[in-house]
Amino acid sequence: MAEPLLSVEGLTCGYRESVVLSEVSFSLPQGRSLALLGRNGTGKTTLIDTLVGVTRRHAGHIALAGRELHTLQPFERAAAGLGWVPQERNIFKSLTVEENLTCVARPGPWTVARVYDLFPRLQERSRNLGTQLSGGEQQMLAFGRALMLNPRLLLLDEPLEGLAPIIVQEILRAIRRVAREEGLSSIVVEQHPHMVLGVTDDALVLDRGGIVLRAPSEALLQEPTALDAWLGVGRSEEHTSELQSHSDLVCRLLLEK
Repeated sequence: MAEPLLSVEGLTCGYRESVVLSEVSFSLPQGRSLALLGRNGTGKTTLIDTLVGVTRRHAGHIALAGRELHTLQPFERAAAGLGWVPQERNIFKSLTVEENLTCVARPGPWTVARVYDLFPRLQERSRNLGTQLSGGEQQMLAFGRALMLNPRLLLLDEPLEGLAPIIVQEILRAIRRVAREEGLSSIVVEQHPHMVLGVTDDALVLDRGGIVLRAPSEALLQEPTALDAWLGVGRSEEHTSELQSHSDLVCRLLLEK
């Protein structure tokens, strides 16, 4: 069996002494896309931030294409093949759109021209400063800038948050193209599961500090009750058996495939 592109084993992480996720293990094959789901505060962003090296890893191992990442600084992880689109976008607001793209460029198939083809609006704004862009345009730029690193794995943290519906559709189209047509491995954190499940291959649901559900995205779209239960607000202890039955149903669907 081929070695997975990303391997996470026994990862315990958080902020300073605080532990948010405990003993998390999963892998991502080359060319696959993963939706990372969960209610607010379940550790989705913490997991992404730990992969890129900006939180505290208490225990466990992270490897990309067989190379251990957890011993590397964030800039070294980017050089090793991680492309990151953070919630805050973090574009360089004093630089133009094109300068934002070219200043981080690394050799590979993704060029300024290809980013402009993915997001034509960025080409129209190529000489605009970051401060002159709308929120949606900043998100496109953050996405494009991550691609200019020519990563092996693209991490997108809440890429649809706060965007107008027309921009949401454009970002979803870009994710689908990059993941499905270009075959770039990716992990997408999203609060709206029914949107992101349509453009990813697999899904993980986080809750109570760990992974509570794993399934192909298509299976969850066909049986959304399990997902709705795990992502419901105000879930109480008496719902535990109901949640387990939903998870068992998803497992049976997978076994029948």
